[in-house]
Amino acid sequence: MKTPSLVVCFFGAAVLAGAQEPIPRTWDTAAVRELEVPLADARYSPVHIPEETYYRIPVRTIYRSYPVYHPKREPAGYRDWLAAREPEVVFDAARLASKADWIAAGEIVFNSGTSFGPVLFGAGEVRNAEFYEQTGMPVAKDGTIPFARWVVRKRGVVELASMGCNTCHTRVMPDGTVVPGAQGNNPGDRQGAWMLERAAKFAGPEKILERMRAFARQFEMPWLAEDPNRVYRTMGLAEMIEAGRRVPAGVNVRSNTSLLYPPQIPDLIGVGERHYLDHTGLVHQKSIGDLMRYSSLVQDVLSTSAYGGPAPVVDPSKRVRFSDEQLFALATYLYSLRPPVNPNAFDARTEQGRKVFARLRCAACHPAPLYTSNKLMPVDGFTPPEEHRKRLAIHDRRVGTDPRYALHSRKGTGYYKVPSLKGLWYRGPLEHGGRVATLEEWFDAGRISRAPGHRFGLDLKNEDKTALIAFLKTL
Repeated sequence: MKTPSLVVCFFGAAVLAGAQEPIPRTWDTAAVRELEVPLADARYSPVHIPEETYYRIPVRTIYRSYPVYHPKREPAGYRDWLAAREPEVVFDAARLASKADWIAAGEIVFNSGTSFGPVLFGAGEVRNAEFYEQTGMPVAKDGTIPFARWVVRKRGVVELASMGCNTCHTRVMPDGTVVPGAQGNNPGDRQGAWMLERAAKFAGPEKILERMRAFARQFEMPWLAEDPNRVYRTMGLAEMIEAGRRVPAGVNVRSNTSLLYPPQIPDLIGVGERHYLDHTGLVHQKSIGDLMRYSSLVQDVLSTSAYGGPAPVVDPSKRVRFSDEQLFALATYLYSLRPPVNPNAFDARTEQGRKVFARLRCAACHPAPLYTSNKLMPVDGFTPPEEHRKRLAIHDRRVGTDPRYALHSRKGTGYYKVPSLKGLWYRGPLEHGGRVATLEEWFDAGRISRAPGHRFGLDLKNEDKTALIAFLKTL
């Protein structure tokens, strides 16, 4: 039986009725308990902060923000103009009465930063032309950098706000068009490497190395007898910097992922059609409330989780969170996103590719119209417990994909979700670790030596391979 889109099932009532329908309670104890798929070793699955503690965390105030420009594209007098702005609160749930209102408010949340100090970059970096040259930071056709915003929280003080949804989930297309929600191409780890190298010159390499090793400990899994993540305890600073340089745009090390196997940034366009979130299917999305919970985990409380222990003890006064209304607006906005116009027309060659797709039985895992079965696929080295089959959608097939991220990270469930093939024409790099740059490389047999798994289509004749790629680019 086909499960209808989450957009249809859960997007409608509360949005269309405005304030007449209750907004889901984000940190509902029962819902949080059922939110995640257990880790491969279920004894060490994350335990999150209690509901009562969560709602004692102060709510984030969202102020009006302003575009960041490339230093050579910034309008004359822009900095002085920013410094003269008054702080202005721009999110007011009481004024949201229609679907359009909630979507517009969600866009504000999407672009609101959660950090006001240097993380991937700082105010000095975005005003340094060398920063763009060295990192490959994309610039939109209007000269803006859509991954961060200037914000005024106090008159006369202009801060760089980053680490919002837009920092990772915004893509600048080759023609300079900005696509919000798409797999991002902000070269975050390359920026980090550039900043590390500069910091070492000013603060000294020993001090920076000490900080980096402390940072790396958050990715370790103490319950693994031979945790590969411990390699960072002995790596030198030069090795760490080089590792950051190798991470392509569209891939990013982030909380609870892996420094060794950094994952691809997911495309959020069409997220309402997906039943499992994260490459490992960690979050089981059954409602818009689940997307709200996931968003809060990512932005607000992820670092508070305990693994294999009692509920963490957290001082609420030292944290900040999005409100239920802000998260609902954000999820509403994400559900509304649509892909850019596809320039790839359907013709005789793509029809041939469609037939190749059918002949290879690709639809066994990637059926239309979503081009995903919305199921989890176990990796080599993991056997799904019988209880999983009672409540999870599991595909009884293995394709030999590199299992390390699914077993050796804090998101490691022992599964990878079957990804959707929609939007392949504008996404990239591909594969859960972003180790494949293009579709052409995906169907190159030499790929297996670099990214094991998924051998389907590698032995096609060139004509059929070209046609299949053409078809996939129309999805």
